[in-house]
Amino acid sequence: MKWENALKDYREYLKIERGLSQNTITNYSFDVEKLISYLIENEINVSPLTISEEEVQQFIYTIAKQVNARSQSRIISGLKGFFNFLVFEDYRKQNPLELIESPKIGRKLPDTLSIDEIDQLIAAIDLSKPEGERNRAILETLYGCGLRVSEVINLRLSDLFFKEGFIKVTGKGDKQRFVPISDATQKYINLYREHIRSHQDIQKGHEDTLFLNRRGKQLTRAMIFTIIRRLSDDSGLHKKISPHTFRHSFATHLLENGADLRAIQQMLGHESITTTEIYVHMDRSHLKNVMEQYHPRR
Repeated sequence: MKWENALKDYREYLKIERGLSQNTITNYSFDVEKLISYLIENEINVSPLTISEEEVQQFIYTIAKQVNARSQSRIISGLKGFFNFLVFEDYRKQNPLELIESPKIGRKLPDTLSIDEIDQLIAAIDLSKPEGERNRAILETLYGCGLRVSEVINLRLSDLFFKEGFIKVTGKGDKQRFVPISDATQKYINLYREHIRSHQDIQKGHEDTLFLNRRGKQLTRAMIFTIIRRLSDDSGLHKKISPHTFRHSFATHLLENGADLRAIQQMLGHESITTTEIYVHMDRSHLKNVMEQYHPRR
């Protein structure tokens, strides 16, 4: 079996059987492609079925000199998944990474913005330009609903249930959930729809897409990153801000104001409560307040 054939089969498995998004599949494939490039560069003639633990270990040693511990851990995890697939399909008897441990890394707390910083960022939007109303609606949706960037660009008009106070969100693995949406966020989306979107020449196939670019097509992930980076510069915020920063801020602010962790988990679309629990570590004062309010010997 050749590497390209094994990788193609692996991608099909991730898409059809695991139901993963294209972005996740691309990331997993990239880890395997790194190993393939290493083998080619070093003229190591082995196939996915014959590569040994020693050869994989040498690759890990090499990559450890080029990337940080977190990236190294991710690559090892990606390769383990690939070779587990080959074992599962009976192509191999064992996983060559079975005994290879990932480097120990600390739990990275996500970056967040304060409420004032979010207001400062949104205030920097130039509403005199047509895209201004759209950009404000996008940022308000990112923060107001705690969405991932992919979830925002894939929002449809048919996903908006404003009378009920919810929007339908399609998350990782095409899993759908209903997320509450505030009156304020609804207002900004409606302003964009009525004053900007309704006057656009919408391209065929994008009639139901909520947020459109100037050409009447769906926005890309890269464009959302660009919008936020420019606003960060214009507002004078000297922070590394991404669309995910708004999602983290959404969860953190809810928790700080006493929201239940399970409710936050459902709104964020986390499969495991462990993923959501990272926000508990961000503000220890919240834990102190919970103790003082609910413990019988407070």
